Amino acid sequence: MKNQPIISIRNLSKIYKTDVLETIALDSVSFEVQKGEFVAIMGPSGSGKSTLMHIIGALDKATSGTYLLDGQNVENLNDDQLAEIRNKKIGFIFQSYNLLPRTTTVKNVSLPMAYAGIDKEEREKRAIKYLELVGLSDRLKHTSNQLSGGQQQRVAIARALCMHPSILLADEPTGNIASAQAEEIMAIFQKINEDGNTIVMITHEPDIAQHAKRIIIIRDGRLVEDSNKHQQKIINNSSSLPCQGKGRGRVSTNL
Repeated sequence: MKNQPIISIRNLSKIYKTDVLETIALDSVSFEVQKGEFVAIMGPSGSGKSTLMHIIGALDKATSGTYLLDGQNVENLNDDQLAEIRNKKIGFIFQSYNLLPRTTTVKNVSLPMAYAGIDKEEREKRAIKYLELVGLSDRLKHTSNQLSGGQQQRVAIARALCMHPSILLADEPTGNIASAQAEEIMAIFQKINEDGNTIVMITHEPDIAQHAKRIIIIRDGRLVEDSNKHQQKIINNSSSLPCQGKGRGRVSTNL
């Protein structure tokens, strides 16, 4: 029997409306992610991948369709429940790191645990553990503004791991760092994935996406390709998606 997917998205659409305009950001997107997968979601600017990331991260809600996280329907949750999902089930890694600049690496990593009410001793223990995991055992007392971009992203990865989330959601994690450091960051992601962590990464860079085991391509708000590298095949979903004539009279600029 097939295991329950950690992410299940069915016919997901997102439409932004004004008095005179409807903008289709996502159009009937469907896919699943199994526990332990490393998935890259690719697409050009304006393709809808950022909108999809916000929905997966419980930062936004779809206009229609279904999103299940660990079997739970995220669309039905209230604001407090969504905040709990974001704190406990999703580890966020952002392009801009989102670290406190004059705060030590240990304290930066400890912040989500402090919000969750975890005691100080356990917070420090976990923070040191995950900073060592990402290769920063010699930077525990450094503040984030004393670190390089690649090192700051390592701190962000450690912070994302500290609450033992169901998935890591990375938004353009190598966008602000040099190529050599980007390769080091992707090697860390691969090691984390080999340890059993589920990773969903948003990127527009093909060379970065190649580090994932599976690549999903979004274009004009639609899922057009789903490539599992281990099976060495590409499934083109365009034939099962709505025809280009759908939405005549509406403008789709896809955020």
